[in-house]
Amino acid sequence: MPVALLALAIGGFGIGLTEFVIMGLLPEVSTDFGVSETTAGYLISGYALSVAIGAVGLTLLLTRVPRKLALLGLMVLFILGNLISAMSPDYATMMVGRIVAALCHGAFFGIGAVVAAQLVAPDRKGSAIAFMFGGLTLANVLGVPLGTLLGQAAGWRSTFWAITVIGIIAFIGISLLVPAHTGRSEAVPAVRTELAAFANPQVWLSIALTVLGFGGMFGGFTYIAFTLTEVSGFSAGAVPWLLVLFGVGLFVGNIVGARAADRDVVKTLGVLLSALTVVLAAFALVASSQVLTIIALVLMGAVGFGTVPALQMRVMGYADRAPTLASGANIGAFNLGNALGAWIGGVTLAAGFGYTSPLWAGAGVTALGLLVLLVAVRAPGGERRTAVPVPA
Repeated sequence: MPVALLALAIGGFGIGLTEFVIMGLLPEVSTDFGVSETTAGYLISGYALSVAIGAVGLTLLLTRVPRKLALLGLMVLFILGNLISAMSPDYATMMVGRIVAALCHGAFFGIGAVVAAQLVAPDRKGSAIAFMFGGLTLANVLGVPLGTLLGQAAGWRSTFWAITVIGIIAFIGISLLVPAHTGRSEAVPAVRTELAAFANPQVWLSIALTVLGFGGMFGGFTYIAFTLTEVSGFSAGAVPWLLVLFGVGLFVGNIVGARAADRDVVKTLGVLLSALTVVLAAFALVASSQVLTIIALVLMGAVGFGTVPALQMRVMGYADRAPTLASGANIGAFNLGNALGAWIGGVTLAAGFGYTSPLWAGAGVTALGLLVLLVAVRAPGGERRTAVPVPA
C-alpha cells in the first residue's frame, strides 16, 4: 500500500478518537464544568449534528477544490476544533470546539476515500479505502480506551491536547505524502446528477434506516460510563479496559457484518437489527451483573457495528449515480443517529428513569429502524440488488 494511505489513516484515527473518546470522559467533563450528565451528553449530540451538516455541505462546497488542498483545509478545521476544546474555559466554548472539529468529519472520509482509491491499481481500490477507514476502527479499539485512560490520569483536557497533536501529524503527513495530482471532485453538472439521484425514495428510506438502526446502539453507548460505574459497580479506572472489549466486539462485528452484507444486504440488516434490539434490552436487564455486563458490552459492539457495512452498501446501491455524495450523506446519517440516540438517552436520564434507561431507549429506536427496513423492502424497488460502485 502507498505510504500516503498511512497519512489518511492517521487523519481517520484522529477524527474517530475525537468523536468517541468523549463518552469515556463524560463524568470528568460533567464535574469540571458543573453540568448534569444529560447536559454533558449534548457535547456528543452537538458533534453528531455538525457532522451531519458538514458531510453534505462541505462536500458540495469543496467540489471544485483540488482534493489534496481540500483534505488539508479539513484537517485545519479538525486541529482548530480540538485546540478550542482543550483550552475551553467553560461548557459553551467546549461545545463550539466540538462543532468546529466535527465539520470536517464527513467530508474528510468522503473525499479521502476517493483519493485513497486513486492511489492504487483498480483491483485494489476497495483495500485502499478499507485501509484508510482502518484508522477509524483503530480509534475505537485502542484510541478511545487509551484516550480515556490519559484523561482520567492527567485530566480530560490532556486527551484533547493529544488529539490536536495527532491532527498536526496527519496534516504534515498529507502535505508531504499525498500527491498533488489527485484530481478534482466532479464538475458542477456531475454534482447536479448526484443530487438528482436523491429523488429515489429508497435512498431516503436507507438514510432513515441508518439514522434509526445505528442511533439505537449509540443511545445506549453514549452514557455507558455511567451505566458501568453506577449500575454495574465497576470503578472509573476499569472503564477504559471495558471499552477495549467493546472495541474488540466492534472490530469483529465490522468484519463479519461486511462478509454477510456481501451475500445479502437485506437479510443481514434484518438479522442484525433484530439482534441489536434484543441485546440492548437484555443489557438493561443484566447491567447489575458485572460478568453479564461484559458479555453484553462486547455483543453490543459486535452487533451494532456489524450493521455499518450493510447500511452503507444499501444507500450507495440505490444512489449508484451518486456514490460519493451518497456515501457522505450516509456518514451524516450515522451521526444524525448518534445525535438522536444521545438526545433520547439524555431525556430518559433527565426524567429520572435511571442509568439503564438509555439502553431501553436504544432498543426502542432500533426496533423503529427494523420497522423502516420492513417498509423499505415492501416499497417499490425495495428488493433491488445493486453492486456498490467504487469511487474513481
